[in-house]
Amino acid sequence: MTFLTEPAAGTAAQCRRGTVTARELVKRALDRIAAQDGALHAFISTQPEAALYRAEYLDKLPLAARESMPLFGIPVAVKDNIVTAGVATTCASKILENFVPPYDATVVEALVAAGAVIVGKTNLDEFAMGSSTENSYFGATRNPNNPDHIPGGSSGGSAAAVAAGMVPLALGSDTGGSIRQPCCHCGCVGLKPTYGRVSRYGLVAFASSLDQIGPIASDVRDIGLLLSVLSVPDKRDSTCAGKQFTDSDDLYAGAVNGLAVGVPKEYFAQGLSPEVRGPIESLLARLAQAGCKTVPVSLPNLGYGIATYYIVCTAEASSNLARYDGVKYGYRSANPKSLIDMYRTTRREGFGAEVKRRIMLGTYVLSSGYYDAYYLKAARVRTLIARDFDNAFTQCDAVVSPVAPAPAFRIGEKCNDPLQMYLTDIYTVSANLAGIPGISVPCGKADGIPVGVQFMAPKWREDTLLKLGFATQELTKSKQLG
Repeated sequence: MTFLTEPAAGTAAQCRRGTVTARELVKRALDRIAAQDGALHAFISTQPEAALYRAEYLDKLPLAARESMPLFGIPVAVKDNIVTAGVATTCASKILENFVPPYDATVVEALVAAGAVIVGKTNLDEFAMGSSTENSYFGATRNPNNPDHIPGGSSGGSAAAVAAGMVPLALGSDTGGSIRQPCCHCGCVGLKPTYGRVSRYGLVAFASSLDQIGPIASDVRDIGLLLSVLSVPDKRDSTCAGKQFTDSDDLYAGAVNGLAVGVPKEYFAQGLSPEVRGPIESLLARLAQAGCKTVPVSLPNLGYGIATYYIVCTAEASSNLARYDGVKYGYRSANPKSLIDMYRTTRREGFGAEVKRRIMLGTYVLSSGYYDAYYLKAARVRTLIARDFDNAFTQCDAVVSPVAPAPAFRIGEKCNDPLQMYLTDIYTVSANLAGIPGISVPCGKADGIPVGVQFMAPKWREDTLLKLGFATQELTKSKQLG
């Protein structure tokens, strides 16, 4: 028995019964990390002693205590922009290289209460700003399917850790596709929940109106299980709606008969590579054979999505990252000449190139004389994009799209072309702008690199996404077996 070949719920059940111990599961995860992570660099740090101590504690609990823990003994990796008490939370940045928070994020508390064991913190683009996990101060993460290629970003470390079988579950954060896109490139499943479903307390802010923490797994059933654990009400986060998700076996029956999936013409226009288009069209045909109806829909303002997103997110980043000034915590420049010089040199030395670029863009669009022309107009277009989805959902239960325009590119290929890098988010940013949930599920491969499909649903309808995601998973498996 290994947690690498079955859903986490089954492994946790065996661990609760004592068929396998939590220590054995954690030791297996740590051994795989030690064997593989030197080549992949999915982790920034691991905590083997603390993880084994926690596992041994769990193994001593009586059966009655174990029964209330749905993730009992399951090793989990956490993206390193989610704070963990007593463990460095770096955001993959020099400016927070030695920052050790005194408290846990709400999602970390929820994992612990559910019996999970956190084994390490995963790599990311600095402050979650990127689409390839190449912007990390600690070095790039590589794709487990082909180490010459990117894993996607910014949650590339978490996706690579799951795809490589180092851990069965991981947490990521998604601001414009940062869970869905790396899961697409690495070949695992990732969900961006409805905005407000999961507490952001303890998530280091990039763009507060867009950020969401979400689950990453190799099986759709584990996504539902982990979401039910994470979506606890939390008064410490004023944006948390307190709508806890309830997982159900009914979601994983594979039945999609009667569901209607909208196919937006804007998502399947010029610019989509045949390596991505082919597997998605094949999947839609198989879903139709299974009784799922496909209907044409239109999202007319989708073409403004990238511009709108990069105005909104950089403006919010400019505000959120103003706190890193060398005074309160984090890196401080040595021997500054004055207070102003300390601010300036600390930020120049502590932030990487992409973070500086986004801070400058955000400061510009918020500046006097440009606020109305850029930020206010972007906010209005954001509303139009959300209305487009509302209109589409009157005709269908979910919308289908690619996750990325092409399979994972080679490491270094787009580093010197920020605009081309930004365009890789073209299919994912709209879900964040509209606040709706989206899921990425593997549906094929191109030259050994996974290709994913994205489903988006109305707010609070993660259940629809899990139904479609599980059906996709089973249909894809049956096609591979055939």
